Amino acid sequence: MQLTKMTRLSLAVAAALTLAACGNKEEAPADASAAQSGAAAGEVVKLGFAAPLTGPQSHYGEEYKNGVTLAIEDANAEKPTIGGKPVTFELVAEDDQADPKTATQLAQKFVDNQVSGIVGHFNSGTSIPASKIYSDAGLPQVAMATAPAFTQQGYKTTFRSMTSDTQQGSVMGKFVVEKLAAKKIVIVDDRTAYGQGLADEFEKAVKAAGGEVVKREFTNDKATDFAAIITSIKGTAPDVVFFGGADAQSAPMAKQMKRLGLKAPLVSGEMTKTPTFLKLAGKEAEGTIASLAGLPLEKMPKGGDYATRYKARFNADVATYSPYGYDATRVIIAAMKEADSVKPADYLPKLAAINYSGVTSAAWSYDQNGDLKDGGITVYKVEGGEWKVMETIGGAGAAAAPAASAAQ
Repeated sequence: MQLTKMTRLSLAVAAALTLAACGNKEEAPADASAAQSGAAAGEVVKLGFAAPLTGPQSHYGEEYKNGVTLAIEDANAEKPTIGGKPVTFELVAEDDQADPKTATQLAQKFVDNQVSGIVGHFNSGTSIPASKIYSDAGLPQVAMATAPAFTQQGYKTTFRSMTSDTQQGSVMGKFVVEKLAAKKIVIVDDRTAYGQGLADEFEKAVKAAGGEVVKREFTNDKATDFAAIITSIKGTAPDVVFFGGADAQSAPMAKQMKRLGLKAPLVSGEMTKTPTFLKLAGKEAEGTIASLAGLPLEKMPKGGDYATRYKARFNADVATYSPYGYDATRVIIAAMKEADSVKPADYLPKLAAINYSGVTSAAWSYDQNGDLKDGGITVYKVEGGEWKVMETIGGAGAAAAPAASAAQ
């Protein structure tokens, strides 16, 4: 009986040792695999991204983010090496809610988390206050912001991914006077950095072209009832009503203008030239005119291929901003490769001097302020419920003159 107990004890111990040994054998390959995976991945390079991902402007931010996501996936598929070792780019995306205070908090968070570059913010009103924090940290920022003030602060870390409103406003002001034969013009803006900045530049150009601004009104970026403003401006019998702001406001404005009998067409900027505007405004969208920086997607250097790949990846059509987010991300990565370093201080000079062939431009490069050299504006009009090209003005040097003149 005693021998049987000992035998059983010995067998139990042996079994336990065997199981432990098996466990160690199973863990060893897993650890080795993890080590090999880490070696293959090399350094993880974090790129910060901020835009409105919730709220009434979330459709802008989500599409913008999709472009950045696709750029990072494409870059990683190329198995890049920088500084003699493989790198993997990682997107760190945050929702700034189109709110300046939230944007500055996120900017400090990005700096504290030691991201290597910033794509964003989307809005001028968030990009401008955040840019001070990035500048103090020496962290390059390529933003969608179009307000002139963004690159007029003297920061060496601020760059655009779209044409400045200095150019867009000046082109559109001249366009409505000379091409639409408008003489009496009303201007409304939403008092954001973007909306007011665009309206200011538009007003300068209207007056320079011989047009008259008969009334200027303002609202805010949360408003949806414009009856009082429309009633106020209707008596001036304007030829055109220009709105500086987003589609969440321009769509109900377009509907209410038609319903209150104001026959002047609504003219606006790129935040109105969206599928969302068409959906929100419905049949009252007809006749609305909007400008957009750059070429139409089908005429962009790599627009066709991008549209196909975007559709396959996100099961959606390109709206407006994703190609610019894509190029902004690839430009930062290209600068890192040229510098052979992911350190902001090392690649910042390369970014400033970049000459990159991207989706939106075959010659993406910056002037001394961080503004794009290769600009151009396309004017669209809603016809039959769709945005259709009216005219493309400038680009590849032809549009540089009005932009430079306005900047002076």
